Amino acid sequence: MFWYRFIDLFFIIFHSVIIVFNLFGWLWKPARKINLITLLLTGSSWFILGIFYGIGYCPLTDWHWTVLHHLGKTNLPDSYVSYLLKRITGLSFNNGLIETLTVVLFFIALAASGYINLKRRGKANNQN
Repeated sequence: MFWYRFIDLFFIIFHSVIIVFNLFGWLWKPARKINLITLLLTGSSWFILGIFYGIGYCPLTDWHWTVLHHLGKTNLPDSYVSYLLKRITGLSFNNGLIETLTVVLFFIALAASGYINLKRRGKANNQN
């Protein structure tokens, strides 16, 4: 049981870091390329793996849900962000609103990261 609690805590921290990095990593110059990669991996998971497992599929969520089931947790929401917000704040939010905000913020971050990375690449090409 200790290991499941440890892995649960690991997923809470790791998944939260990935979410925050996806949203804001493009702001930090040394991380911009990695940020674009993690955003593309996230989008690929949601929309390509999502074809087979359901749109919005995330393997991290899937693995975390498996751990939580071993800990006796049931009736988990479809949205990891909804779960995370409830777990952190104790408050329930409208799942549809959370999912919409998640997708909108993802695409804003992807557009910002793509723009910054392409702009940087354009500057590098102009200097040659």
